[in-house]
Amino acid sequence: MNNELANEIRSKVDIVDIVGERIPLVARGKNFFGVCPFHDDSNPSLCVSREKQIYTCFSCHATGNVFTFLMNYEHMDFRETLRYLGEKVGVDVSGIHIAKKNTKFTPFYEAYEFSLKYFQNNLQSKIGKDARSYLANRKIDEDVIKEFEIGLSLDSNDDLTKLLTSKKYELSTLNQIGLSSDDRDVYIDRIMFPLYDLTGKVVGFSGRIYRDNGLNKYLNTKETPIFKKGQLLYHYHVAREECRKAKSVIVMEGFMDVIRASTIGVRNTVALMGTALTHEQLQLIKRLSLNVILCLDGDDPGVHATLSIGDMLLEEGIEPKVLPLPNPDDPDTFILNQGKDKFLGLLENAVTFNDFKLRKLKESVDFRSDEQTAQYINQVLQETTKVKDAIRVEIILKKLAKEFDLSYNTLEMRFRELEKPKEKERPVVVTYTKKKKKTKYEKAMEQILYFMLNNDWVISQFEKERFIFPNEESRLLASEIVYYYTTYGHINIPDFYTYVQDKEEVVNFLNDILASNYAESTSKDELFEYFGVIREYSRTQEIKRLTNSLKKEVDPIIQAEIAEKIRKLRIGDNKNGWRN
Repeated sequence: MNNELANEIRSKVDIVDIVGERIPLVARGKNFFGVCPFHDDSNPSLCVSREKQIYTCFSCHATGNVFTFLMNYEHMDFRETLRYLGEKVGVDVSGIHIAKKNTKFTPFYEAYEFSLKYFQNNLQSKIGKDARSYLANRKIDEDVIKEFEIGLSLDSNDDLTKLLTSKKYELSTLNQIGLSSDDRDVYIDRIMFPLYDLTGKVVGFSGRIYRDNGLNKYLNTKETPIFKKGQLLYHYHVAREECRKAKSVIVMEGFMDVIRASTIGVRNTVALMGTALTHEQLQLIKRLSLNVILCLDGDDPGVHATLSIGDMLLEEGIEPKVLPLPNPDDPDTFILNQGKDKFLGLLENAVTFNDFKLRKLKESVDFRSDEQTAQYINQVLQETTKVKDAIRVEIILKKLAKEFDLSYNTLEMRFRELEKPKEKERPVVVTYTKKKKKTKYEKAMEQILYFMLNNDWVISQFEKERFIFPNEESRLLASEIVYYYTTYGHINIPDFYTYVQDKEEVVNFLNDILASNYAESTSKDELFEYFGVIREYSRTQEIKRLTNSLKKEVDPIIQAEIAEKIRKLRIGDNKNGWRN
């Protein structure tokens, strides 16, 4: 691979823009921080440096340049990353040829892609006239049909199965991935909505009846090797960019809610395809934005789901907002019946999750009962302990005091009491991963390498000294740094990453070095101190080796020679190449 081409592409890309397109970043000083996508991160621990054009996670120590970020985040190889970024910044990458990668899942994706085109063709043919009329009555026009790739399965029990088997797909494969069942079509006479994975590949379908035939309204693809509902969010591949622009993500229940919202220009939306939120989906939502708006159905199950999901987000340090819909509306029917302006008005005035939850608590209270009133007040105070903003806490307490004619001091005292048990009864258990303690020699090696990566003059000084690191991974990295510097005349960390990207051992150690909290610059005196530590270690190791040889040697002449070498090493004789 042409290193100059890679460096040209890298120099025209801002890592902050590329990372920011995928996870929300917040500026702090000269750097940007976000939730790390490479581990289960609750607090933003990923630091992205515009100045250095690298990223580092202070928690899991993931480190690299724009290429390594995309390779790890998007699961692309280096050539795919180069072509993607080259096309993005207008660099000619026609010379980069990428061989098609086949996996055991490739036939599954191809079968779904073929089925998608088949269903789309059916809808646009004469036989799709009634289905198109139904969609038109539901205010789903041709543009929406095209955007969401809506199709139609035929009123036949083996049309698709016969077509796919004629294309050499095995019946066992079609049964496994949910396109056939008992060698017959799964979807018969239904409007077909494709379901996508995180990259936009079709991995399933939801088929909806459009005639009154007494069947279940929706029929969804079963769990398959490529379709695991709890690990996906509908519309994620589109919403990623839309959420970045809107600086928020709206979470809905079903794909029809997302489709309907898109018809009024609201596209920063994802759907759970159900009411339960899984841990995997929670992590995906955090990648989209930390400003989360819950817009679930207005019926009792929807309210219950809103409360449950809101609590899960609170545990992750995110207080969402809620767009409350009247019972029994869902976003689809609300927009259809009430229109764009009403929905956008609700969105503009979305309430905090805490306010929504307190409002729902209040609905079931009989305030004629002192017991229920007291229980409600205690619940409000308990929920308020989850609010991090001290000003909001005071506002809530004052409103509560005024509403129930209670002393503010009484409420505050009770609030403080409720805060304390939370700390005592639910202690935080911290599991420490015991790390091997670094010796002073290892620290010295790492610091010298860190200085070499950040200061050209340190590389020159290192070459003059002509000592060798006793640690193999340090020797490898130092050798690569010196060669890169000799070739290009300066050290540039993001381009150096590109240079060593195919040397896994070097990259791993480079990550460890750059994730260390060392000062970037050094003086010659400080550098020579570190050089001295390495020489001391090398001398000590050589003395140990010679001492062991002396113990095994039986020839008195050779014993004397070894003993003399040990003596000279101990006094630091320069003739032996060792200096204090």
